[in-house]
Amino acid sequence: MSGMRGLSVFISDIRNCQNKEAERLRVDKELGNIRTCFKNDKGLTPYKKKKYVWKMLYIHMLGYDVDFGHMEAVSLISAPKYPEKQVGYIVTSCLLNENHDFLRLAINAVRNDIIGRNETYQCLALTLVGNIGGREFAESLAPDVQKLLISSSCRPLVRKKAALCLLRLFRKNPDVVNADGWCVLNTLLFQFIDVPFIFSSSYAYRADRMAQLLDERDLGVLTSSMSLLVSLVSNDYEGYSSCLPKCVKILERLARNQDVPQEYTYYGIPSPWLQVKTMRALQYFPTIEDPSTRRSLFEVLQRILMGTDVVKNVNKNNASHAVLFEALSLVMHLNAEKEMMSQCVALLGKFISVREPNIRYLGLENMTRMLMITDAQDIIKKHQPQIITSLKDPDISIRRRALDLLYGMCDVSNAKGIVEELLQYLSTAEFSMREELSLKAAILAEKFAPDLSWYVDVILQLIDNAGDFVSDDIWFRVVQFVTNNEDLQPYAASKVREYMDKIAIHETMVKVSAYILGEYGHLLARRPGCSARELFGILHEKLPTVSSPTIPLLLSTYAKLLMHAQPPDIELQKQIWNVFKKYESSIDVEIQQRAVEYFELSKKGAALMDVLAEMPKFPERQSSLIKKVEDVEDTADQSAIKLRAQQLPSNALVLADPQPVNGTPPPLKVPSISGIKLDHESASQTQSQPNGDLSKVQSQIPSADLLGEMVDPLAIEAPPVDMGSHQRVYREEDGIPDEVDGTAIVPIGDQANKVEPIGNITERFNALCLKDSGVLYEDPYIQIGVKAEWRGHHGRLVLFLGNKVTSPLTSVQALILPPAHLKLELSLVPDTIPPRAQVQCPLEVMNIRPSRDVAVLDFSYKFGTSMVVSAKLRLPAVLNKFLQPLQLTSEEFFPQWRSLSGPPLKLQEVVRGVRPLSLSEMENLFNSFRVTICPGLDPNPNNLVASTTFYSENTRPMLCLARIETDPADRTQLRLTVASGDSTLTFELKEFIKEQLIAIPMGSRALVPAVPVPAAPLAQPPSPAVDANDPGAMLAGLL
Repeated sequence: MSGMRGLSVFISDIRNCQNKEAERLRVDKELGNIRTCFKNDKGLTPYKKKKYVWKMLYIHMLGYDVDFGHMEAVSLISAPKYPEKQVGYIVTSCLLNENHDFLRLAINAVRNDIIGRNETYQCLALTLVGNIGGREFAESLAPDVQKLLISSSCRPLVRKKAALCLLRLFRKNPDVVNADGWCVLNTLLFQFIDVPFIFSSSYAYRADRMAQLLDERDLGVLTSSMSLLVSLVSNDYEGYSSCLPKCVKILERLARNQDVPQEYTYYGIPSPWLQVKTMRALQYFPTIEDPSTRRSLFEVLQRILMGTDVVKNVNKNNASHAVLFEALSLVMHLNAEKEMMSQCVALLGKFISVREPNIRYLGLENMTRMLMITDAQDIIKKHQPQIITSLKDPDISIRRRALDLLYGMCDVSNAKGIVEELLQYLSTAEFSMREELSLKAAILAEKFAPDLSWYVDVILQLIDNAGDFVSDDIWFRVVQFVTNNEDLQPYAASKVREYMDKIAIHETMVKVSAYILGEYGHLLARRPGCSARELFGILHEKLPTVSSPTIPLLLSTYAKLLMHAQPPDIELQKQIWNVFKKYESSIDVEIQQRAVEYFELSKKGAALMDVLAEMPKFPERQSSLIKKVEDVEDTADQSAIKLRAQQLPSNALVLADPQPVNGTPPPLKVPSISGIKLDHESASQTQSQPNGDLSKVQSQIPSADLLGEMVDPLAIEAPPVDMGSHQRVYREEDGIPDEVDGTAIVPIGDQANKVEPIGNITERFNALCLKDSGVLYEDPYIQIGVKAEWRGHHGRLVLFLGNKVTSPLTSVQALILPPAHLKLELSLVPDTIPPRAQVQCPLEVMNIRPSRDVAVLDFSYKFGTSMVVSAKLRLPAVLNKFLQPLQLTSEEFFPQWRSLSGPPLKLQEVVRGVRPLSLSEMENLFNSFRVTICPGLDPNPNNLVASTTFYSENTRPMLCLARIETDPADRTQLRLTVASGDSTLTFELKEFIKEQLIAIPMGSRALVPAVPVPAAPLAQPPSPAVDANDPGAMLAGLL
């Protein structure tokens, strides 16, 4: 190609193009010229054809479609000279696929080169056949390829390519190479591939041929042949037993470094690739019968185990440990003696203690696989402290492997210690691991519990520490154990009674306690604080904090407490009847039905005893938790864990799949996050009863403007005086730069460099507030991207730090300044970002309570020797990220809207200075920050009604409602009404929506302090307590 001036000029023109359009025009011009020249066959010399075909290949590599000239490329394969033939083979391999019709024209030319005497042409042809690997090539050329492989007159280079070509054909077309009728004497494939032959001697014949290839002295040919053998025996190992001694001899030769050329020695290790492939081939055979062969193999494996250690050279470590871990797999496969197993486990125990994370990971993974070996299980237990230490490793993949290993090695003897460690680790584990961790801890407690009271303690502690990540299957399971064991019932009832004394408990704990106290609370009647009335009072305190699916369970518990009250308690009866009457008009059908039925049943006296009798025992069946954890497994160690689970005895009962307790409420039309189902009534709380219950809905026909009747009496809210919120007032001043845009919201006096960011930082932040991925910050040296996912009140952001220059960025530091309402956890940030490289830094987010304060990333790095660049960047973990869209019908919306009767749960404000938007544009805007417009609810076509769900640790799932009344004559003002069951959430959401609606000019402006505006004495939501030193609050005040 160096002598083709036209090709060089064309490549230079392409590289000099200023933009994509100029490049496309130049490519189109060249394609037109090539097409014209190909049509004029008479003036087309072999040199020009070669040049134009090279140009076609280059255009194809640029990504453009080349749909002509294929015939010219194929015709060059038949050219007599090497330069033209080389072009033909290369371009044909790149441009044509295995199903192209033109390939049929090249078969004869390729076959002539394969059977010819020119080794260069043979290599070109074998490369083409291996790259394309089509069916027609396999049928026509496989016999000739195998002849090259077994030919003693061919050079090792050709035979090596022939072996790899044959391997490719077998992998691509196994049905073709298995076709009947191939001549045994003429085809190597027929000798190598297992098919049902008529003649019994065919197995021995083809195995002998394969064994002859393993006698090859050239390591290149031997490595390629070993790859072919691995593929063959993985398909069917029968008939290749004669290859076993040959493989062992190869390992002996390499282990003793006998007759190994220097070019095949990698950092002092003789051909590690061949060693790995040979040991992998041996693992496909069930066993080695010959005693001498088996003894020789174990001597080789012993030499490998004894001679491998951790050194400073990374390349040597990788090669030696690749051989070592393959040897460990072979030792496990051969079920070696206990002494060698002990040596393997001791070696792995040494590896899980080294500093190199890759070696620790492989040590834990192979130790998990060794659990399949019965003799190794007791030896692995000796390393339990080291494995538990790996749970605290900074690398999450190592922590996952340690968790899998602890789960697999657990039995009756060490169950208590392992489960206690898992419970302790649960409080600091990542959100992504907690669900799997909770599930495995529950299964281990069930399978290997020394007594059932300990199992109940573990599950209750698990629910108390990680309720958000404990699935319903787990608490269903503990209910089944308690129901099926009468001796356990008083103990379980007393334990849940203790947990109910806590001020804040998870909703799952409320479910478990309600069921057990309802069924077996009467067994504690003689204990202090455990009378039916006292149990009702404790449970009823939790009612305002639970979601809709839990309320039916509590109603069932109330009915059972009333039934078990002996002697009858009139005061308790009145209290419970009042609850039943309250929920008779609930919009939830399940709640309404239970309230009505229990109220009527409770009037029947003795008949109530028969209807609400104690739940029967559950039938025996395999635990559904076992199947669930198998679905969670994501590694290759599943078989070891399953086999281990089958071998170990268990004290657990075998019960039925979890059944609904007293019936399962029908699912509501609301989003479900992490198993938490939100009800529409969670927001139905009044001012006098925070987090209270839904009031009774009057059955009346709504007026034409039901929303208007509810809203009109409210006063227009003025900006609050003492809310502690951060009002933003802007002033136009000529000549004053925009600090927010120019300095990445760094105060003027704190700028540490003069590097100007690329693009508008404020616009980038605002864009990321409405989408989950994009660029947060960019300057000439670095680009910071963000990709986020949100689930309930949890979030995960990944910061992509990309070095744009050819020099490393050093002294990289990233510090998170969290506001009081967010809990943030940033992974380690590397000190150096290599040239043209990108690193990822995950950031875990948990929302504590509603707030519009933002978290800040204090980021800095050094470029060169003296330039230090720093920036303080707002992170898009804003209020709307914790919203979940929710569509409501009129039957669901109006009762909720009516129950929120006024401030501070329902706030209204006339907003002026709004961007003039049409209704469709405003609907799209609301949808962008996860607030769903509910069409058809407002009779006025100029108004919008919206709903959403807010998630935080304090409020749990909380329903939020909004109404936007627009004026068609003046689109710059509107009336906004927001309602929710939490006063702080109502205020923060109203202010957030107002910020999105108000038009803020993007010209030059200065930030000035907020000026408090006197307000009417209206009830305002309580301001959340904010630490004066909170960096998030300080930054928000700066803004």
